[in-house]
Amino acid sequence: MVLGFLLARAGVDVVVLEKHGDFLRDFRGDTIHPSTLEVFYELGLLDEFLKRPHQEARELTGVIGGVEVPIADFTHLPTHCRFIAFMPQWDFLDFIADHAKRFPSFHLRMHAEVTGLLEAGDRIAGVRATTPDGPLEVRAALTVGADGRHSTVRERAGLEVLDVGAPMDVLWMRLPRRATDPEEPMGRFDQGKILVMIYRGDYWQCGYVIPKGEYDEIRQRGLESLRQDIVAIAPFVSDRVAELASWDDIKLLTVTVDHLRQWSRPGLLCIGDAAHAMSPVGGVGINLAIQDAVAAANLLARPLREGRVTTDDLQKVQSRRTLPTRLTQRAQVLIQNRVIGRVIGGSGRLTLPWPLRLLRRFPFLRRIPARLIGIGFRPEHVRSPAASG
Repeated sequence: MVLGFLLARAGVDVVVLEKHGDFLRDFRGDTIHPSTLEVFYELGLLDEFLKRPHQEARELTGVIGGVEVPIADFTHLPTHCRFIAFMPQWDFLDFIADHAKRFPSFHLRMHAEVTGLLEAGDRIAGVRATTPDGPLEVRAALTVGADGRHSTVRERAGLEVLDVGAPMDVLWMRLPRRATDPEEPMGRFDQGKILVMIYRGDYWQCGYVIPKGEYDEIRQRGLESLRQDIVAIAPFVSDRVAELASWDDIKLLTVTVDHLRQWSRPGLLCIGDAAHAMSPVGGVGINLAIQDAVAAANLLARPLREGRVTTDDLQKVQSRRTLPTRLTQRAQVLIQNRVIGRVIGGSGRLTLPWPLRLLRRFPFLRRIPARLIGIGFRPEHVRSPAASG
């Protein structure tokens, strides 16, 4: 959606296909980092964007073995917004769609599920889709796969996926929030359990981390057993955990960390999770995808508008974005293997590792994780042209 907006802004004719009738999917990436908020500032949309309902976090906190540890302090970042904004993804996408529709070259088709690719020789020439009105074909000089970690586009294109691996899956759920609860997002680590809690106004969005592939076993133990596990690590929710009334209240996120060896073919490019599925560690996935979109628009808007986009142009997008993607994934894998895997594989009371003891003792060190999470490696800035008139 962001890439479609940026290309339409540059005068490129764009069709965005969305298989659902709306954007209302719960527990999708909704952590809007300072790097993304900076993009909105550069587009002149920041003030209007922040009028939408959201929560802001200027610090990230962890509770490890019962000890509260401030981990990241965003208030010193060299950005216009020194906080993470939490906004449901449907509000985010509706905002982008509303602004993109103001450009006559932007076209959004809902209820349009891509099922295959159109080919002309060795070149991808567009997509096939199903709609309530029947089959649809869209021919295009460039087809962009931005359809997530289970991308139909990349599968149909035969692009090779390299699995990096993840030792965990996540159960997402909501729990009511009381006025006496803390406001800062927090991760709670102890006794073989990890619970991430994100403040969402009148409720907590919670992610309960489980060992990879153990969801069926957890279901067999029963919902009450899961409730007890949650209370064991977050006792203050004991008065409301019963509101998890059925397994329908809990959504499984199968965690995948992978990347494509090659992001493109002639006439086709993958970005975001379709090019590199990210772990939920740090909530960076949506922001890295938007950075891909900004870079792609910067490099491709003019060639597309002039009708001369080449495979070299597409390769430039991958070349630009490979380093930040790989560095981010390596950091995620390090945290998964050294921290998360060890916690969910153990059972006793945790002791505070020395890096966290340093963060607790020296506040200025919290600026380092804040920069890695909030800005990341090689942040992108809007350089795609705005069409005159």
